[in-house]
Amino acid sequence: MVQIEVCCGGIDDVITAMRGGADRIELNSALALGGLTPSLGVLTRARQCTSLPIMAMVRPRSAGFCYSDEEFEAMLFDAKLLVQAGADGIVCGFLTPDGEIDEDRCKRMLEAIGGAQPVFHRAFDFCRNPEASLETLIRLGFRRILTSGQMPSVLQGAQTIRALAKQAAGRIEILPGAGIRPENVRSLVAHSGTRWVHVSASGFFPDVSTDANKRISFGRPGPSYDNCYQAVDARALREIVDALRAV
Repeated sequence: MVQIEVCCGGIDDVITAMRGGADRIELNSALALGGLTPSLGVLTRARQCTSLPIMAMVRPRSAGFCYSDEEFEAMLFDAKLLVQAGADGIVCGFLTPDGEIDEDRCKRMLEAIGGAQPVFHRAFDFCRNPEASLETLIRLGFRRILTSGQMPSVLQGAQTIRALAKQAAGRIEILPGAGIRPENVRSLVAHSGTRWVHVSASGFFPDVSTDANKRISFGRPGPSYDNCYQAVDARALREIVDALRAV
């Protein structure tokens, strides 16, 4: 049976995912930025609400994956606190400026989180040499790699995902994620051979409390999320689950 990890941006998402058939949770904040570190309050409440494994993102900002020394030290603190609060694993990724795995920072993070599961996120998709990077992450001790096969969506990267899984040969889990929808998830499974998928199943939901004054925005200029927010869509998740259960 194909199992499902659901990318969640808050406590309501965790509850929706749990009720919708998720097998594992990836907990973030700020999904519109690609997922950032969740608060301790959200993680603590999520742990109270579900017995599903929770993988907590540790990512302090958007953009790339080469952090200042102070950012990195803060990430180590975040990771330790999230594990203490009940996270089963930590999702992170560190690259050098030239797109290689930053082995020193990876080692320090793995030391910081102790026995929690270490997961390398889609920073992997920006590595110059995915085959060599895969071997590096196996050697370092990571349990899982989240990847789109270095393509915009997993369906486009399905053959690369399959090749990576063959290379890994069970030494590390290759977790496909990015662009998975009800209409393509069965094709992804067929082409990649994966037994796990990472989905957001997200939609946009209204919060009209800012509509009384549309002259200002809390975000940057351009399309605004001031009157809507991104969250797991129960119907979309159910459609993905139903499609996978039929595989």
